[in-house]
Amino acid sequence: MSRIVIDEQRCKGCLLCVEACPKSIIVASSRFNAKGYKVAELPEASMDKCTGCASCAQMCPDVAITVWRTAKSKAKEND
Repeated sequence: MSRIVIDEQRCKGCLLCVEACPKSIIVASSRFNAKGYKVAELPEASMDKCTGCASCAQMCPDVAITVWRTAKSKAKEND
């Protein structure tokens, strides 16, 4: 299962990641970070929908998003 991790202390709440996500699963959080910015988040319920495409991380100007991709098994690649 692929997933993303958003470093809330680096996030400035620009929400460019929300626009970049092809699955529309990243949302604006109701939480604020220490600098007073309303941060982006990926709700736990939507985590399984993440494909690991990294569009959000590429768009993030603050490099606040880390993408973890699931490795494909060799058997699936050969099918």
